[in-house]
Amino acid sequence: MNETDLRLLRVAIDVAARAREHGNHPFGAILADANGTILMEAENTVVTTGDATGHAETNLIRAASPVIPAATLATSTLYTSTEPCPMCAGAIFWSGVGRVVFALPQDGLYGLTGDSPHKLPLSCRKVFSHAGRTVEVEGPALEPEALNVHLGFWS
Repeated sequence: MNETDLRLLRVAIDVAARAREHGNHPFGAILADANGTILMEAENTVVTTGDATGHAETNLIRAASPVIPAATLATSTLYTSTEPCPMCAGAIFWSGVGRVVFALPQDGLYGLTGDSPHKLPLSCRKVFSHAGRTVEVEGPALEPEALNVHLGFWS
């Protein structure tokens, strides 16, 4: 992980803060090309749309897939404020995105959410390990910054 990765991960954390300000769960994701240029960003929209699949990463993939060429997606990185859940990891895989960088790990998130039936503790690395192509994963990183966006939200 390099300085560009850390800078872009902070942007994803800022998007998560905006999602929270907009009344949604505090998750954000951005897509950047191989040069580190931000191509697109997306917030979590689960609460405001009533769509349980409105996770930041899934929203990003839905928006990016029709307009960004497959060759660009393959060399792009998806930066996300929190480790992708299994659903989002599947969307990332199917989109062809080649790399994921995340801040807060799944177990860090679940430590905040308390005893909830809405947990699917399966790491994105585990999901990708069963994939037919390699998806590079880096993280966690900047955990204190990513954690800060969630403080007080889940209680």
